[in-house]
Amino acid sequence: MDKDTRQAPLDMDGETFRRLGHRLVDQVASYIDSIPGRPVTQAETVQQIRALLGEDALPEEGTEPGALLDQTAELLFEHSLHNGHPRFMGYITSSAAPMGMLGDLLAAAVNPNVGGWQLSPVAAEIEGQCIRWIAQLLGYAPDCGGLMVSGGNVANMVGFFAGRRAMLGAAVREDGVSGAGPACVYASKETHTWLQKAADLSGLGTGAIRWVGTGPDCRMDIDALERQVSADRDAGLKPFMVVASAGTVSTGAVDDMVAIGALCRDQGLWFHVDGAYGAPVASLPEFADDFAGMSQADSIAMDPHKWLYSPLEAACTLVRDPARLVDAFSFQPVYYHFDQGDREGLNYYEYGIQNSRGFRALKVWLSLKQVGAGAHRQMIRDDIALARQLFELADAHPRLQAISHGLSITTFRYVPEGVDHTAPDQQEYLSDLNRRLVTALQVSGEAFVSNAVVDGNYLLRACVVNFRTGPKDMAALTEIAVRLGQSLE
Repeated sequence: MDKDTRQAPLDMDGETFRRLGHRLVDQVASYIDSIPGRPVTQAETVQQIRALLGEDALPEEGTEPGALLDQTAELLFEHSLHNGHPRFMGYITSSAAPMGMLGDLLAAAVNPNVGGWQLSPVAAEIEGQCIRWIAQLLGYAPDCGGLMVSGGNVANMVGFFAGRRAMLGAAVREDGVSGAGPACVYASKETHTWLQKAADLSGLGTGAIRWVGTGPDCRMDIDALERQVSADRDAGLKPFMVVASAGTVSTGAVDDMVAIGALCRDQGLWFHVDGAYGAPVASLPEFADDFAGMSQADSIAMDPHKWLYSPLEAACTLVRDPARLVDAFSFQPVYYHFDQGDREGLNYYEYGIQNSRGFRALKVWLSLKQVGAGAHRQMIRDDIALARQLFELADAHPRLQAISHGLSITTFRYVPEGVDHTAPDQQEYLSDLNRRLVTALQVSGEAFVSNAVVDGNYLLRACVVNFRTGPKDMAALTEIAVRLGQSLE
């Protein structure tokens, strides 16, 4: 470096970037078109993947950027599990909207730090508008607070910490939970494992969780909840929060949020909804009764990378009273100097766990703006209809037993000819067979499902949050499951 100029190895002039970028976009476009014809996964071993990466030593010298991008694109295209594949129906990860892909590129180009408004004026305002649009889609309070985070675990934790501060008082932030007394949080046994993490990291400990039983429909037993809250109060404990599930991971069950909300209001408890997966269904008029109580929640977690088809990572927390987020997370160290004068914008570092924050909202905002709420409602409605079609196909097939259909999740299992699926002495055999069938499906490359355990029985679980999936894929999945099941008997 001389005294006047600097040429950093990582820098790239516009012409070089244009040439490399155009080539990469062409490769990505070809990949998108090729997805339906690929295996869902190559099911390679850890050793095979590591061998592709070669030497584990940090390179001392660099690689020409064009060749490096070509090599890396091939690695990802040829050796990934493709969750954009029409027959990917495993975990709740949606196919990524192409507009969201471009949004991530654009966000990275400007690289705003959406922690302070001064560092990200238009990005912060886009995030604020995006949060308001999501609240509107869900039928939630239009003047709520909220922010984008990485995923459902963090989105739920933000709501949890807001409720902890609101219900246990200001001193909990300085003195910890020991000074607040033995607090309790309530959730059904179907609730996602984020709750254990939140209880652990907050200092309450997982022993503070009261796991409430469910009925045959996998929904929280409201009478059992009320009895447990009363028993804990009588024992001198401090109930402070109830978590309702708006779409459980295993079966898509939706808790009775009207009843839970009423109980929380009567008992003075924070009402949090884990809608990481299912909350967008509140936008469908035909599900109004199922989601009626969600609008009364104190906080809601929802993941656009699940059912608004955003690329990872994109989740959000909505909190009815924005001041509750500031109460729970804000600190004002001297090295934060955001003197905005008459430019009064929102500093998101006061709303959540992160200070430095990427521009996650852009890809969600772009997709919502590209096709609108109506198209998103129709895609969600189509996914639900496809899961229902799968349930009906399984129910009609002599070798399959349909178990449940909730939102866009269907559970079913393979039952060999001559086996009585109602016989108690056959349940262990059927669970073992279907456990092996899930593995066989996942490594086949033909389709990808996950599993659920309902009433102790191991089941195949298909979740449709994929705008590329169609009716022929439902029919194919049943045929593949039966064929592989027969080979495993």
